[in-house]
Amino acid sequence: MSADLDVLERSLGHKFRNRELLERALTHKSRIYEKSVEGHTATDNEQLEFLGDAILGFVVSECLVRRFASYPEGRLSKLKAHLVSAARLHEVAQALDLGEYLFLGRGEEMSGGREKKALLSDAVEALIAAMHLDAGLEAARQFIELRVVGGFEAADEGGDSAVTDYKSALQETAQALKLPPPRYVIVAEEGPEHSKTFTVEVRLGKEWASQAQGLSKKSAGQSAARQILQQLAELGR
Repeated sequence: MSADLDVLERSLGHKFRNRELLERALTHKSRIYEKSVEGHTATDNEQLEFLGDAILGFVVSECLVRRFASYPEGRLSKLKAHLVSAARLHEVAQALDLGEYLFLGRGEEMSGGREKKALLSDAVEALIAAMHLDAGLEAARQFIELRVVGGFEAADEGGDSAVTDYKSALQETAQALKLPPPRYVIVAEEGPEHSKTFTVEVRLGKEWASQAQGLSKKSAGQSAARQILQQLAELGR
């Protein structure tokens, strides 16, 4: 594997004191099987995935209760389900380019393991556990709140969506700034037909542009719109 783990640590926002924990979190069972056949002993990331799943659920629940104190249990459960879902964790993995860092067996490598949603989402959970074991819950909490929860917001009380409609918000912002409507363009489609990743670019006037990936054209467009809104907010527009 040629990818530099120092780069991954910077993306994670955590420098491992025990690098073996990081390597274990990135090791798929297919790699362990091949090593055991060759006479080597090592450990895969399945136990870390188990622990990471529990830590993720706890931290997300705590964060939601703190951020949306007035919400009933049922609504909090729906928001949590979105944030801990395999689809959400796959988005986190993509943002980290996590597939480039995985230790895979030859068979898994040949079958496209570095792009498999389930494998990548499991690795995110394993990384959460590894950070917890390396430096305590706070290290894992910081990663979860930044990368998994991030800029997540609840929908308006009457809305059906689990997240804010950033495209509508950007449309309203454009009108307020007397700019032309945002323009969305699909710039790339990757992966097999049943498991595509879309890249969408949004442009606002001549000055603002952003690209984002998603598992659907809609989610990619929403993410791109959110990035433009963040840029405008940082400049006080």
